[in-house]
Amino acid sequence: MTAAYGLRADGSRTWRWAGLLAALLLACGMPPLMLTGCAGGTASLTGANELPTAQDDTPARKRARVRLQLAASYFQDGKNNVALDEIKRVMQTDPSFSDAYNLAGLIYQALEQPDWAERHFQRAIALNPRDGSTLHNLGWLQCQKNQYGPANQSFTQALAVPGYTDRAKTLMTQGICQARAGNTGQAVAALKRSYELDASNPVTAYNLALLLFKARQYDDARAYLRRLNDSEQANAQTLWLGLKIERAQDNRAVARQLGGQLLRRFGDSHEAALYQKGAFDE
Repeated sequence: MTAAYGLRADGSRTWRWAGLLAALLLACGMPPLMLTGCAGGTASLTGANELPTAQDDTPARKRARVRLQLAASYFQDGKNNVALDEIKRVMQTDPSFSDAYNLAGLIYQALEQPDWAERHFQRAIALNPRDGSTLHNLGWLQCQKNQYGPANQSFTQALAVPGYTDRAKTLMTQGICQARAGNTGQAVAALKRSYELDASNPVTAYNLALLLFKARQYDDARAYLRRLNDSEQANAQTLWLGLKIERAQDNRAVARQLGGQLLRRFGDSHEAALYQKGAFDE
């Protein structure tokens, strides 16, 4: 499964929260982590950290940028094969355009061709080693391939790029990948740093609360989840986790209140069915 943050990793807060996917599984049988799918996942197109050069003003680069925008539009519309044809034309027009290889990597990832995706991400980085967005994309791909060491290194390199503006997003994704690798302590630390930079990100808040709940740090888990459950961004998974946190501390009245919200707002959900069965350990 490929998750993407859209074509511009700008920390966008337009999360399609109702469509959150359980995209990653924690080690040791933990429940799935919440991570947004194509509406808000973990990829970035633009080389936002690329310093302008004289080459950006060449006729070839200008033509390539126009075609790149067209390819990106096709990609956003889910027309991956058409987007790939366009991006190949971009690379023919300007073989040194790193953004083209980054987008090509995303397209190949969407087409479930991870080796080709990695090859293009690596080419983009070779052309522009200061592109934190592509380093992030490479790290996410490596995480999906269970290459946790290289993935962590790619995320760390992205975070080290001077002026990189998507630190919250990369720290969030790094934390989720570390959790998937079973490195819970590192995951919590990364997610806390991400939360400090962007406390409004529901994916960060949920995953951090989930890890703290599993570590039996119930007060901390509640603190990170409460703001989310008090907002319009709450969904069945967040309410279910909040309910379990309250039950773990024998706060039955609050748990029943959250259960009532779960049934009222998300009565058709899997979590509502579990609540009605009293299956709190599933």
